Amino acid sequence: MRIELATEPGDPQRPNEDYASVALPASGQGGVLILLDGVTPPEGDYGCVHSVPWFTARLGGAMLELSVSHRDMTLTEVLAAAISRTAENHRDTCDLSHPRTPQATVVAARWSDRTVDHLVLSDSVLLLEKADGSVHPVQDTRLGELPPAVREQRAAVRALPRGSAERAAAAGAYVRAVEALRNAEGGFFTAAADPAVAARAVTGSTPRARLRSLTALSDGASRWVEVFREGSWADCVALVATSGPQALIDRVRAAEAADPEGAAHPRGKARDDAAVVHVAP
Repeated sequence: MRIELATEPGDPQRPNEDYASVALPASGQGGVLILLDGVTPPEGDYGCVHSVPWFTARLGGAMLELSVSHRDMTLTEVLAAAISRTAENHRDTCDLSHPRTPQATVVAARWSDRTVDHLVLSDSVLLLEKADGSVHPVQDTRLGELPPAVREQRAAVRALPRGSAERAAAAGAYVRAVEALRNAEGGFFTAAADPAVAARAVTGSTPRARLRSLTALSDGASRWVEVFREGSWADCVALVATSGPQALIDRVRAAEAADPEGAAHPRGKARDDAAVVHVAP
C-alpha cells in the first residue's frame, strides 16, 4: 500500500479551501480517500458566519468517518448523510438557503479486497490507472458543458481588453449567468446544504485487480492538464507516481508564474488552491 498527498493554497495569505484525507480501517481490508475543493464565496454576504475551510473540514471529516465506519452505506449515501450532518452544525446560525452558502466539489473512492467504488461531483477529477497502464479520468463534466449562450458570454469577456471597464461589466454578467446555473436543473451541482445533490454525482465501481493506482485532483492541480496542456492524464499520473504529488503542484505553480495574467491560458484564478492524493492499493 502506497499513500501520498499534498495540498497548497493558491495564495499563502489566504487559507487553503481544499481538503484531502485518506483512512485505512483497522481491519486492513481496504481504505478510503476523500478530496474536496471548497468553492470560494463572492465578496460580501453569503448567508453564513463560517468560512469555506470550516465547511470543507466538517464535510470531509464526516465523509471520511461515515465511509470507514459504515461500509454498508454507498458513497452516495455517505455524501448525503455528511451533507445533512454538516448542515445541522450551522443551521441555527446561518442561512443555508442562500445560493452561495459554503459548498465544495467532491471526490471519494473506497476500496475493499475486491472492488474500488468511486464518486465525483463537480469539477475535481479522479484518475483510475488500470493494470495495463492506461488512465481513465472520472469527471463530472456539467460545469464545462454550460449552455451555448453562457459559453459565448465567456468568450466575449476574454476578447475584451484586460483592465477595461467593458471587460469588468461583461465579466460580472457572465458570473451572474453561471451562478444562476449552480445547483439548478440544466446546470451543475456542488455539495452545499441539500443532501439530495448526492444523487447527482458520477459514481461507479471497478474490480480492484484491474487497477494499479488512484489519483484525486482538485481543479487547481488538474489545470496542469486541462488549462496549461503540459501533458496528458497518463503523464500526470506518471509524474505523481514517480516524483510525488508535490511535484505536480510545483509544475502547476511554474506554469502559473509563466502566465501571471492568464493571457496565454485563460482561467478564473491566476493561482488556485491545489490538492493531490495518490494511492496505490
